[in-house]
Amino acid sequence: MLRLPWPYLTMLTAGYVLALTYGQLSLQASIPITLLLLAGFAIQPQNHRYARYLGHSLFVILALALALHYLPGFHNAQVIEPQRFSENAAPVSMYLNLDKPLLGFWLLLACPWIIAQRSFSQTLKTSAITLTLTALATFASAWLLGIIEWSPKWPDVARLWLLNNLLLVTLVEEALFRGYIQGGLSQRLKHLPYGETLALLLAATLFGLAHWGAGWEWVLLATLAGIGYGLAYRFGGLAAAIATQFGLNLLHFGVFTYPMLAG
Repeated sequence: MLRLPWPYLTMLTAGYVLALTYGQLSLQASIPITLLLLAGFAIQPQNHRYARYLGHSLFVILALALALHYLPGFHNAQVIEPQRFSENAAPVSMYLNLDKPLLGFWLLLACPWIIAQRSFSQTLKTSAITLTLTALATFASAWLLGIIEWSPKWPDVARLWLLNNLLLVTLVEEALFRGYIQGGLSQRLKHLPYGETLALLLAATLFGLAHWGAGWEWVLLATLAGIGYGLAYRFGGLAAAIATQFGLNLLHFGVFTYPMLAG
């Protein structure tokens, strides 16, 4: 009997309800939702391998389109107007996305193996270690690159930012990059001497490239952070990867220039 990952689904549902409260869907959104359902049925183990390949390929195409907000039907509400959180910071705004979280639901329901269950003590210990090491590496690198500086703050919109980042950003990204990509590649490459390490590095590289639009510095920093998240996933499961990324994002938001120094 399939055991659903209820804690993760509950968090994702809470975030989606928050997004729906501010935004709305139109009938056109039913098209990618239907296609995701078809992809989910196609990848089931009892189906022919070519059907599973087709299902995964369809999901990857939809994942790219939804993550880049290319598909119609989703009216993502802007809940933080462009503003500077620090005097010398670049202005930033925030949307509550209705499209990207669909990836999280699909991954948790269609690929429950992405969770990579570990004991609570192992998850907690791994999270503490990987967050510490990842924070030291990424913030030191960002400081040397002249992207951030010390800037403690807690603006009025912090709680909304916190909920959005945890429930609609971090959870979805880690389910995709660590659970689906790194976890899937680990299974495919496990026959190689360093298959798991290669899977980790490939997932971290893809995570870095996903930040291409922000410039090469962010590709470098995101790849570095992705290695830390990958180690958290490998030794502590999905919960550790989520805790590591969210902890890093929270430190960035709360005590350093966010998102970066103004050019």
